[in-house]
Order: sequence, then C-alpha cells, then structure tokens
Amino acid sequence: MKKACGIFLVSLLLTACNSLSVINYDKLKVGMSYEQVSDIIGKTESCNEQLGTRTCVWGDDVKQVKIVFIANRATLFSHKGLN
Repeated sequence: MKKACGIFLVSLLLTACNSLSVINYDKLKVGMSYEQVSDIIGKTESCNEQLGTRTCVWGDDVKQVKIVFIANRATLFSHKGLN
C-alpha cells in the first residue's frame, strides 16, 4: 500500500512539473480567463498590469509561456523552450 501511494505521489508531482508543455499550450484559446489558463498550466510566476492589460509569464528564461489578458480574457500568446 505504501508503495502504491508513493508511486501515485511521484506521478502527481511529475504531472505538475510538466504543466508547461506544448500539449498544454495547445489547449489555450483566445478568450479564456486567467483562471481557465491557470487550471491548465498552473499559477503564474509573475504578472504585470499596464493600461488595462495584464501580461503574465509562466516558467523561466529557458522555458516559458507569456499571455496578454485584456479585460481578463487571453488575447496574445507566446512561448519558448516548450517540448
């Protein structure tokens, strides 16, 4: 039983670590809310708000997704280093 729980926890952690992937990026659609995006790729590392827009970045300099939200709706997408 302990081994099964351990395997489950490891697989859960690996899934969380792999949220920044091309597969998940392809699930993102124009018009999604910040909450819908976060459900797919997790919580953001940073967001910057200017002139009614919110630009959020997930990941780091090597592997990242950047999305611009206008009125809490995803409008522009970019990524780098995803596999």
